[in-house]
Amino acid sequence: MSQPSIRRQIILLGAGQVARHLGPALARAGHTLTHVWSRTPASAAALAAEIPGALPTTSLDLTTLPPAGLYIICVPDGAVAGVLAAARFPAAALVVHTAGALPLSVFDAVAGLRGGVLYPLQTFSAGRQIDWPTVPLCVEAATAADQQGLLQVARSLSQVVEVVATPQRQTLHVAAVFACNFTNHLLGIGHALLQEAALPFALLAPLIQETVQKALDQPPFTVQTGPAVRHDAATLARHQAMLAPHPGWQQIYKQLTASIQEQQMGAGANKQEPPRL
Repeated sequence: MSQPSIRRQIILLGAGQVARHLGPALARAGHTLTHVWSRTPASAAALAAEIPGALPTTSLDLTTLPPAGLYIICVPDGAVAGVLAAARFPAAALVVHTAGALPLSVFDAVAGLRGGVLYPLQTFSAGRQIDWPTVPLCVEAATAADQQGLLQVARSLSQVVEVVATPQRQTLHVAAVFACNFTNHLLGIGHALLQEAALPFALLAPLIQETVQKALDQPPFTVQTGPAVRHDAATLARHQAMLAPHPGWQQIYKQLTASIQEQQMGAGANKQEPPRL
């Protein structure tokens, strides 16, 4: 990515997975990260050590934050309100969160604060490299000037940057949970079942890759396959019996089967059919 036209002095509040990926990426993009704060001092020190020139904050109570051009809150969604309530930001500071589900209005509780959102639509895990130019970054701010500033920061990281208002971003987050988190859980179930059968998970790799690619090429509902869509009652019953040792997974199987069949019935009802006598 090109260097940002306006370099920012940034303080990170949080040292979890999002911050551990975002902080170094911002530094590589030419921004100056001066400090890292965390409720766990060791985590702040570890992340600051990975960012040239950054220092861990010396205060845990957030009342003596150093000045910065931008404060980025990278803590779990449920902790954002607590950070905002505890922190003493400089007057008219620009503070953003990185959460998909939290509204922009979470900043309304702090008088005089300029709030915004910088939401990276990606999953972050230790030991994984992120291709930042391909990561969609969703930006939102209360004013046009702050929105423009956040767009500049986002564009210094990614080639896929969108202004996304709270309602759409929250819908995007729900969709991402289905597409990423739930899908990964289902893959985990498949992995565990193959382990029980002493079979390698790699056997599923071509199937998984084709399924994902097909869903990216066409609307996923239109390319649904499997015993549920075929109403193969014998196979469905056999699978459910095999899952009896795992009643939770068996229930997931039943619910997903019902969902697939309901969706297919709805799609069929919407098709134009010739009149019947």
